[in-house]
Amino acid sequence: MAENGKRPIRLGMVGGGTGAFIGYVHRIASRIDGDYQLVAGALSSRAEVARESGKNLGLAEDRIYTDFAEMARAEAAREDGIEAVAIVTPNHMHFAPAKAFLEAGIHVICDKPLTSSIEDARALQKVQPKNGAKFLLTHNYTGYPLIRQARALVESGALGKLRVVQVEYPQDWLAVEAGDDNKQAAWRTDPSKSGAGGAIGDIGTHAYNLARYVTGLKTSAVSADLDAFVPGRQLDDNVHIMLRFDGGAKGMLWASQVAVGCENGLQLRVYGEKAGIEWRQDNPNYMWFTEFGKPKQLLTRGGAIDGSAAGAMGVRIPAGHPEGYLEAFATIYSQFAAIIRGDGAEFEGLLPTLDDGVEGMEFIMAAVKSSKDDSRWTPLG
Repeated sequence: MAENGKRPIRLGMVGGGTGAFIGYVHRIASRIDGDYQLVAGALSSRAEVARESGKNLGLAEDRIYTDFAEMARAEAAREDGIEAVAIVTPNHMHFAPAKAFLEAGIHVICDKPLTSSIEDARALQKVQPKNGAKFLLTHNYTGYPLIRQARALVESGALGKLRVVQVEYPQDWLAVEAGDDNKQAAWRTDPSKSGAGGAIGDIGTHAYNLARYVTGLKTSAVSADLDAFVPGRQLDDNVHIMLRFDGGAKGMLWASQVAVGCENGLQLRVYGEKAGIEWRQDNPNYMWFTEFGKPKQLLTRGGAIDGSAAGAMGVRIPAGHPEGYLEAFATIYSQFAAIIRGDGAEFEGLLPTLDDGVEGMEFIMAAVKSSKDDSRWTPLG
């Protein structure tokens, strides 16, 4: 049973077989609160890997599939078929499985970015899900309690009218040419699998989504400078983007996979007329809030802060015991489970949607176009 005493949702998975980092993360996230039970999977496009992975995960032999379309048909026909599916494949393999399962009436949990092309993203947006099947895009950083608190502070007017948004996501794992045996690097640097964007699609969309999620600001245009510093690399590995928001606020986004010494250094700073906030993923249980002319205040996860109801969403243990990446990921899984069950009204509007994914693809395409046009300001859409 789940922690809330309810029956676990029967979960399937497409991709994420043996050796796949993100599949492992999704499985942990789905289990933390006991809201899901993995019962079926098409875990690899290679039949032998799919079978071996399913066996290693303890799946019944008749629920280990080598083709996602077969899985969608078979599971939709079973009385005990899956109720939701997690799609954790490379970008170019998001669209077809998502479409197949939505049309089969199975809820979809899809890794970001939504697809590898804007055309596929818009086509997916037009799909009519059977039986009201719902969609979750796993921008997992929106699950951090203090990110929820930051959003609540902005909505409350505590920062005043927003002026400046600074967001960055630097890594260093692609600072040199990756070998052929590095599967994670291979597809991320291959345009046929990753799509038009490299670092911008892999981590830049996370940074962009986080800024949009917290501030609520709508982007009007971007001016982008995308580079591939590693010789021979076909997709960007470093991104600098200026953003213009409706209402006059300005933003700056930096995403890099060649920033030597940086380890998933996601951070967000938002400044308004009255106050500012600063948050870093490497210390996610703390956030600085500073009102103009007053001492800085350190807000803590689960601590005594105004509007604590927002910050408490997803808090599992008392303040002072650290929670992090996996718990934030689990929060969006568990809250989506509540929505699936019909008792998650309080989470509606908090979780990333298919529409957010389409906007993320519009952001990527606008940035790529801008960079090719000598960083000319380019509108989204």
